Parts: sequence; C-alpha cells; structure tokens
Amino acid sequence: MMVQGFAQDRFAGVKEVLAANLASGADIGASFCATINGETVVDIWGGHADPEKTRPWERDTIINVYSTTKTMAALTALLLADRGVIDLHAPVARYWPEFAAGGKQDVTVAHLLSHSAGLSGWKEPIAKADFYDWDKCTSLLAEQEPFWAPGSKPGYHAVTQGYLVGEVIRRATGKSIGTVFREEIAEPLGADFHIGLDAAHDHRVADLQPPSASAAIGAQAPSDLVRNMAMNPGIDVMETRKRDWRGAEIPAAGGTGNARSVAEIHTILANGGVARGKRFLSEAGCRKALDCQVEGTDLILGIPVRFGMGFGLAGGMTPLPNESSCYWGGYGGSIIIIDMENRATYSYVMNKMEGTTSGDVRGFGLVMSVMQAMNA
Repeated sequence: MMVQGFAQDRFAGVKEVLAANLASGADIGASFCATINGETVVDIWGGHADPEKTRPWERDTIINVYSTTKTMAALTALLLADRGVIDLHAPVARYWPEFAAGGKQDVTVAHLLSHSAGLSGWKEPIAKADFYDWDKCTSLLAEQEPFWAPGSKPGYHAVTQGYLVGEVIRRATGKSIGTVFREEIAEPLGADFHIGLDAAHDHRVADLQPPSASAAIGAQAPSDLVRNMAMNPGIDVMETRKRDWRGAEIPAAGGTGNARSVAEIHTILANGGVARGKRFLSEAGCRKALDCQVEGTDLILGIPVRFGMGFGLAGGMTPLPNESSCYWGGYGGSIIIIDMENRATYSYVMNKMEGTTSGDVRGFGLVMSVMQAMNA
C-alpha cells in the first residue's frame, strides 16, 4: 500500500509501520503526524477513505475522531482560564446558575474537566436525535443529581463532558464552544479541525467502519452506571455519516479532523503556549493540563486512570514518555500524545475502528517508531 506525505530522514521508518498496517488490513485508511519544537517532522497518510475502498485517503481527508475531540474542548477551556474568563476551580454554578440543582452547587469546572463530576450519563432517557439539541442535553444535566460524590472518584464522561464544559464556555463568553475554538485556535493556526463541520467539507470526510459487535461500547456493561453511559442513548457509528451529526457541536465526540490538525493544534501545549510564532497561552496555563485532579480505577472504563484538566496523565494504564506528558484518545483508536518535556506531539487517526476508547497498538506502534528514532 502506498503511503504518502513526508517524514524527515531519521523518522523514515514510521512510513514502513503505517504501510505494514495497511497491507495487513489492520488499517483501511489512516493518517499520522508528529511535531517536535513546533516543527512538523512526520506527516503521512495512506489507504482508503471508505471500507469499500472506492476512495483514496488523501492529504486533506478528515474524519470523526470521537473522544480525541475532548482535547480540543479542554484546550479551549485552558485558553479561557489563562485569560481569566473562566476560573477552573470555581463552582460551575457561577457561570451556569441552573446547574446548582440536585446538590451540585459545589461542583467545579475542574470536576467537569477531570471526569469526576458524577455526571457520566443522563438519568432521563434520551434519544440519538437529542445529541443535536444542545439546550435539552445541557438542561437535563443541570437538573439531575450526580451518580456519585463529585470529586471523589473518576468516571469517564464519554459524551456528557462536552456539553458540560461547552455550556460553561457558552455562559462565560456568549459563544458556542465550536465558535470559540474556531475563532481562537483553529483559524489562527490554519488548522483543519472542526467542532461542528460545515457542509462544504462533507466530500472530504472518510467513513468510519464500526468495531465488531462484541467489541462495541456497551457490549459488556458490568454495572448499571456503565450501561447508562453506553446505552442511553447508545453510540451509533453510522450517525457520523449523517449531516446532522457532522454539523452539530458535540464537543466530547463529534469533532472532525486529521492527524495533522490534531498534532499541530496541540503544539500549543507542547511548546509552552506558542504555535506558529503566536502565543496562545502562558506556559503556566499549559501546565495546568498536568495538574492531577483525580486518580483511581475509573467507574466507567474499569481501568486505573489519572486525570488532569481535560487530559489523561502518566501513571494510568497508558504508557507515556514522561511525567510531563498527557494524552487522550477516541473510540476506535484515534489518539493524541503531548510531551511537554521533549516539546513533541504525536497523533494518529483512522477509519477502521477497534473496540478501544483510548488508543490501541496501531497508533502506539507509530508513536514508538518516532520516539525510538528520537532517542537513537
């Protein structure tokens, strides 16, 4: 399989890794990008944009990356916090008074960002179409009581986190999170990532192939809490092929981009707040991502985690380069790793989904290829 794009000579081996994934069928189509000191050192792609293999995966192919979107929402919140628009340790109700209902008056913005607010799903039954109704999704969350004591334990807020953080941002700025992200981050960087995709870009979107039924989210739900997250209303991968999904702002799961845009946007965090010669955040503001807010066995994921401000941290299940690294991944296999110590970012996105929520061997194999060359 032909792999296109470029890799600096010392990272040439990463092309072979992606080529092997495509040749074996581990991938149908994918892109991978790495940056060091703000410079893009690997930007490759290959394969097909659809499971039927009728469209090539091209330089500007984009795809729904599911929960890798959460890192864009978190970066937007960190930027606003750095400017003093949001206080991460303030009660959510300072910005969103209705949220104080149900005993949530002390829940902070940091609890939302660290998946510890006790709002991992909706208590009221909702339908798939409700994902496109921002006011309904947020008002139901504002009304309900937490499933557990906020701040006490991590419990992955798979879809709810985006509405929660997004509503704080909307109340604080008067603009939707997709608008703030576009105006303050994506457009200044010329980055091809979208929280709410304009229909003009639909022809560039690759089609996801769902994981096997046995590996899908909710296939093995060991508790009522997990069943609630996974089945109310459930994640239907085929929704990502619809205009309603693509156009909606679903900040925890609905972002559309490619590895280049994901890696290059996160150079902001990797490089102390500066990207393409422009300062977006202070260095201290970037390092807030590394402030551990909660750790332990996640009530939803069932694995050891450490959550900072919107990112997973070193010390959980996922191996990271060092203590100054953070990451998150999306359902199916997409991932972003940010290494603040070595000022590097690594991102992989694909269309053949595995049953993972935080990266898998395909993405990590590509990352390891680059890291080994860096340390050679």
